[in-house]
Amino acid sequence: MLPAFSGQPIRVEIRRPLGPHLAASSIRRRLILLDPAVLDGRGEFERILIHEIFHFAWLRLGNPARRGWERLLFREIRARAPGELGWSAEWRKTKLRENDLAGRSPAWRRYICESFCDTAAWRFADLGRHPEFTLPRRYRLSRRRWFDAAFSPARTIPI
Repeated sequence: MLPAFSGQPIRVEIRRPLGPHLAASSIRRRLILLDPAVLDGRGEFERILIHEIFHFAWLRLGNPARRGWERLLFREIRARAPGELGWSAEWRKTKLRENDLAGRSPAWRRYICESFCDTAAWRFADLGRHPEFTLPRRYRLSRRRWFDAAFSPARTIPI
């Protein structure tokens, strides 16, 4: 079940074409654009929309929580965990180099944000299986625990 959100409304529009991406967000304009293709498959609309909403949540998450998420991903990378919970994080993960992690490069920071949003979509869209859910079960469980602690049912998520 999706947690409760607080904040100003976010406008969602279906718009063609978005190029190679199925969605785009403008935090400043509080706008999410979705390609009509997200309506084609069962659960895709929900998965993509939740991913985009969590870009707004990431911005307001706060540094301690973002650093906690970063530490979790750092441990996964060190353990050589394969896969991810969405294409947007996976292709960024495959391009990371050792100096990206050590220096907290822009590529690393983009990866941790996309991984956060893909994990939120996996956690809250209630799809069960999806071809993009390639992260092994043990790492999924760690991420679920992190999300459940960070976003307890009693907590409203600022967007």
